Amino acid sequence: MRTTLERALARRGMQVSAVGDGIEALSAWTSRPPHVMVLDLSLPGMDGLQVLKEGRQRGLRTPVLLLTARGTVGDRIVGLNSGADDYLPKPFDLDELEARLRALVRRHPEFDERGTPAEQMLGTLHHDKSSGAIYHLDKVLELTPRELALMQALMAKPGHAVSKEQLFELVFPGEQDVQYEAIEVVVYRLRKKLAGTRTTLMTLRGLGYLLKADA
Repeated sequence: MRTTLERALARRGMQVSAVGDGIEALSAWTSRPPHVMVLDLSLPGMDGLQVLKEGRQRGLRTPVLLLTARGTVGDRIVGLNSGADDYLPKPFDLDELEARLRALVRRHPEFDERGTPAEQMLGTLHHDKSSGAIYHLDKVLELTPRELALMQALMAKPGHAVSKEQLFELVFPGEQDVQYEAIEVVVYRLRKKLAGTRTTLMTLRGLGYLLKADA
């Protein structure tokens, strides 16, 4: 069914990333949050309900549609109470699945009407582009203006290196008397503040810095 859904949704213009078990699903959700997620409750490794609960505990806000063969109202209520946004019992119609997925993206507050993310997510951090703030779970991460500028630059390219020169221009704009090594001080302070956020700020010699979600 996974292969069939992946092909069917791709033919309908969706970019699909599919995984085969709950543990892999949680890892992929944490490191590369999608616009919307289809989650089967019957998964090997980790039950879909466990994936959902753990993801919500980590602060992941992606809209989730549950696929379930469980027919009782109680099972569906448990799923919705655990953080699901919608559910679809098996067997289901592909047209209905597509319509529900697109509706979730449209109405979810983290995305605009075109499905473009209004905030960037990484680990348990999310960057609200409208306010500029970076949150750890539901609390604003207390950062200095320079730390915030550095974090915004790194979260814009998760898992990709940003050069020290680029970061310097963003963190110390127009400050000619500041040395490039000043970036290292900002990075040092940030690493302390990122403890417990399931993210790692890495130094890549000769390339710069990158921010990645922990596995």
